[in-house]
Amino acid sequence: METEDQMERRRREDSGALISEQTGSLGVVERSIVILATLITVLLFPLTICFCFKIVQEYERAVIFRLGRLVDKKPKGPGIFFVLPCTDSLVKVDLRTVSFDIPPQEILTKDSVTVSVDGVVYFRVSDPIASVANVTNADYSTRLLAQTTLRNVLGTKNLAEVLSDREGIAHSMQSNLDEATDNWGIKVERVEIKMSSFSSACLPGCREPWLQKQRLPERPEQRSDTLRITTTHSFLLTSWLLLFSQVIAAEGEMNASRALKEASLVIAESPSALQLRYLQTLNTIAAEKNSTIIFPLPIDVMSHFMQK
Repeated sequence: METEDQMERRRREDSGALISEQTGSLGVVERSIVILATLITVLLFPLTICFCFKIVQEYERAVIFRLGRLVDKKPKGPGIFFVLPCTDSLVKVDLRTVSFDIPPQEILTKDSVTVSVDGVVYFRVSDPIASVANVTNADYSTRLLAQTTLRNVLGTKNLAEVLSDREGIAHSMQSNLDEATDNWGIKVERVEIKMSSFSSACLPGCREPWLQKQRLPERPEQRSDTLRITTTHSFLLTSWLLLFSQVIAAEGEMNASRALKEASLVIAESPSALQLRYLQTLNTIAAEKNSTIIFPLPIDVMSHFMQK
């Protein structure tokens, strides 16, 4: 696996094409303008002191452009630094963690069930220069990408996985988001799936979507049709949940049978384990204060008499 230094170096090489073009050497005209601006600043120093020194907070970094080019591949700050008032422009970047809600997304799962899912994403700016030079609006772009990534990830899951494997979905979504926003200088720290609901879903076998929440018309015949449709959908939902519970129960019985098979193999290897199991069963029966106690007779003893 790659180390963090190797990943950081590879990310900078991938995202440094645009930055390397911007940080080239200044031309003759540009150098002349910079020299002229410096002379004006020195001559008017008492008046330009307020425009030459800038201050950024501890949680901020400043990306400086001089005549449209990046001054340095490393951002300035925190603290105070010097800029030329006529030729330099700066962009402040906040390094604190930002959180936002993903709007509820209507997603069609792998087993053709429509679910409504939303979540929360936490991210921060890891490379201020890349977040300014490689993308127009890193915050807005990350929000849009989170919505599409949520739809793509859940589109490969069925309903049971969406309801039970939220941690796996969140981890997969975080990995995809972090990889996609790497060139933007964005680090996705955490993704949480906040809600998963299929109350507005179209279940298998039901070709009509669920009714939207709106005011019903006042005509009696339309109210009766709406009630009939709602009753049908409720019956289909109940039937589907019953089928889903039966599938879960069948899986539990299959797992239990496998465990019993493994236990029988272990007992078969040690006959004394079966005798201990007999004694444990007698202890359990005696603790319940029953008037009748059934003592299990080993089959090996019976087989000995049957042979005679």
